[in-house]
Amino acid sequence: MSLAVLRSRALAGMDAPEVTVEVHLANGLPNFTLVGLPDTEVKEARDRVRAAIQTSRFEFPARRITVNLAPADLPKESGRFDLPIALGLLIASGQLDAPGLDGYEFAGELSLTGDLRPIRGALAMTWRASGEGRTLMLPAASADEAALVRTATVLPVRSLLEAVAHLGGQAPIAPHSIPHTEAQRHYPDLAEVKGQAKAKRALEVAAAGGHSLLMVGPPGTGKSMLAQRFPGLLPPLTADEAMQAAAVQSIAGTFRPERFLQRNFRSPHHTASTAALVGGGTDPRPGEISLSHNGVLFLDELPEFERRTLEALREPLETGHVSIARAARRVDFPARFQLVAAMNPCPCGYLGSAKCRCTPDQVARYRAKLSGPLLDRIDMTLDVPALSAAELQGAADGEPTATVQARVIAARSRQIARQDKANAALATAEIDRWCAPDDSGAKLLSAALVRLKLSARGYHRVLKLARTVADLAASETIGSAHIAEAIHYRRNLGDN
Repeated sequence: MSLAVLRSRALAGMDAPEVTVEVHLANGLPNFTLVGLPDTEVKEARDRVRAAIQTSRFEFPARRITVNLAPADLPKESGRFDLPIALGLLIASGQLDAPGLDGYEFAGELSLTGDLRPIRGALAMTWRASGEGRTLMLPAASADEAALVRTATVLPVRSLLEAVAHLGGQAPIAPHSIPHTEAQRHYPDLAEVKGQAKAKRALEVAAAGGHSLLMVGPPGTGKSMLAQRFPGLLPPLTADEAMQAAAVQSIAGTFRPERFLQRNFRSPHHTASTAALVGGGTDPRPGEISLSHNGVLFLDELPEFERRTLEALREPLETGHVSIARAARRVDFPARFQLVAAMNPCPCGYLGSAKCRCTPDQVARYRAKLSGPLLDRIDMTLDVPALSAAELQGAADGEPTATVQARVIAARSRQIARQDKANAALATAEIDRWCAPDDSGAKLLSAALVRLKLSARGYHRVLKLARTVADLAASETIGSAHIAEAIHYRRNLGDN
């Protein structure tokens, strides 16, 4: 037989479209042609596959070889097609008799020795392919990741020889499975943070309702410590949320199975480019906001980021996804992250103290790096003052993370039971239905609208914050106390 047809998968954003690998041998001068819109990495498969076949003690066919990766208009990238191409050559040249190929999908990068290296996007491929009913043959190093999709059948192979032995029936490989054990979640403890009771309360409110938060304070007040402990306050990930987050990490090649149920915490440096933060590239890859999906994105030294980079966050903060358009393709990545940001009150960081030498104009220019539309999309703005000598010298006496998380889980459970989503995700009509204050709360909110000059977005965010405060207090109604605390978190940056 001079033709072999196998199946694999490409990556296109969050999708993993099926690719048919067709290998044909013809008479003529020896030649190896790859068609089907392959990129440089795929074209280099010719040399990897030739060396892997020869070092595995098979004969590389000295014939006219044509490999077609269909569909022809879908870009193909990475070395994931090495394994199906090598197997196709062995089948087409008669060195391997492999019945039942329609029941398999193959992916794996070959080394020159014939060993298989891990591939990027194994979980995303398996997640999308699980509904096809086919068995996936993947490198053993990627098997743990792929086997997290419980409905999929994954065969781990370490080399081309193992794959051939299985398909030929000489040494069948057992499907890979991982133990159903409770994953360990390791988060820093909130009890380690000294003082900052108001900041801890703000973190609790933000975690309970899914609200974004900006902390403003001088250096060394614990802003970064508080942010690092924030993921531990959030409710545990559901299975679907964990799979979505893991799929994005898999596409980026950063996923670790041991962190499957742990919320991601991303903290990019302020020199990060727009493409690094939002995603991009010729072959679009997810950025930090997508790698933070169902987790936390911490932006320290917020005004030090480039303005256009920060402005690119405005749409994802509202929609929960990002679309990356290129001339030849367009991909969508999820980006429902919880933003926690921190900044100094002035360029030197010590506004209001004897150390500060910043002029009012310098302070204004520093804060003007953050646009009004961006700040309007941040739910909570919080002062984090310097600690007193007594607080610094005393022992940390705050509540542990587990205690605060229990209250957060209870409040979030009320939200899910009432409206099937966190308060931060409520739409306008849902706000009118679920966040209406009582008479005293309405009067206080009316006065705040005038005094704080709240926009329509700011007004709705106050209501959602008040609803979260009420949920933490197990109150069905939103009273003036809940509105007052919400208004406190919605102050303009210039009022701090």
